[in-house]
Amino acid sequence: MTSTSSSSKSFKVFGRAVLGFGGDHTQVHSEEVKNEPKSLQDRELDEFQNQVFSRFNPLSASSADDFLSIDWMCKLLDAFVACLEDFKLVLLNNENVSKPPLDRLLMEFYDRNIKALDICNAVRDGIEKVRVWNKHLEIVSSASDSKQRNAMSEWQFRRARKALNDLAILMLDDHKDSGSVSSHRNRSFGRPNKGKDVNQQRKPGHSRSLSWSVSNSWSANRQLQSISNGLVQPRVNDIPQHFGLANCVFTMGFVLMFVLWNVVAAIPCQDRGVFNFSVPRQYTWSAPLFLIQTRVLEESKKRERKNSPGLLSEIYQMEKSINLVSDLIDSAHQFPLTEEEQKEVREGIQELSLVSNSCKNGLDILDRQLRDVFRKIMSCRTEGLATLSSAQS
Repeated sequence: MTSTSSSSKSFKVFGRAVLGFGGDHTQVHSEEVKNEPKSLQDRELDEFQNQVFSRFNPLSASSADDFLSIDWMCKLLDAFVACLEDFKLVLLNNENVSKPPLDRLLMEFYDRNIKALDICNAVRDGIEKVRVWNKHLEIVSSASDSKQRNAMSEWQFRRARKALNDLAILMLDDHKDSGSVSSHRNRSFGRPNKGKDVNQQRKPGHSRSLSWSVSNSWSANRQLQSISNGLVQPRVNDIPQHFGLANCVFTMGFVLMFVLWNVVAAIPCQDRGVFNFSVPRQYTWSAPLFLIQTRVLEESKKRERKNSPGLLSEIYQMEKSINLVSDLIDSAHQFPLTEEEQKEVREGIQELSLVSNSCKNGLDILDRQLRDVFRKIMSCRTEGLATLSSAQS
């Protein structure tokens, strides 16, 4: 726990040193005269910026064990939904949302929502892939019931080995769909398949969505970069023209892109990637978002994670358990096994079962939350467009 705490502190110090943050956080309306009292709208806008900081700051300080876990991802999505609700409230309390040039700024935001919905669907497709992987783990677990006292038979080992080989092929196949150009089996996916063509063993439907599909040319990475490239930080002179809401709209757009970037980095989806981007320096929320980004990029550069289909910590635990059980099964040459070999195999499969159960329960929660995020984004866009349309008619 000491190393985890010191790691979180080092990220905080590093982030503040780079971004120039100290104990007080830079406000976006620094051009205002200090002695002049702020209007109610200005106070609401400042509060919105502060709320973004307060919701993402705990996520940036998460322990190494919790970071990029399913539980952490759920908290990230919770933070996004809360920010989106605050954003809708700010717009609801402002009578200028349908006036130019603010209306154009909001239209661009609502257009990016469509791309965000596509990514939400692609990520849910990725969750379905992980579910299929997990079913193979359940087969391996069932091959050795820890409650049984009798020795494991050779056919049980063959069944477990086949499930692991099928899973290795499936994960490699899905990894290629996620954007890898590697032609060899990654160590974390199991051993190379001697003399066999992996593509010939692909089972129809295993790496395809059970609820949603995209064309082969669709790319989660390009979709995210398109959203990112469309975000233009407001200039100080532009803020009055947009009735003070330019920074608010930019912040919500950036948070949308940032959260989706994290989700795509963690969960397998078509042509995923972890690209770098600039976090603006002068906002209240800049420091925690920068720290999260730094930690994700560092995680993606680790040798054992470079060829992973996703940075989700449960996927990493799954890979480690697969390697452990594969080694134990491959080391068994004579049957019946010795008592010591029996014990090692059962302990390995029991660890794999714990990972499988944790992953199964967590994925159900994460999937429900992604559905909620989809509905919230859709609702925000529909209501926003209706407001703009009614004002123009």
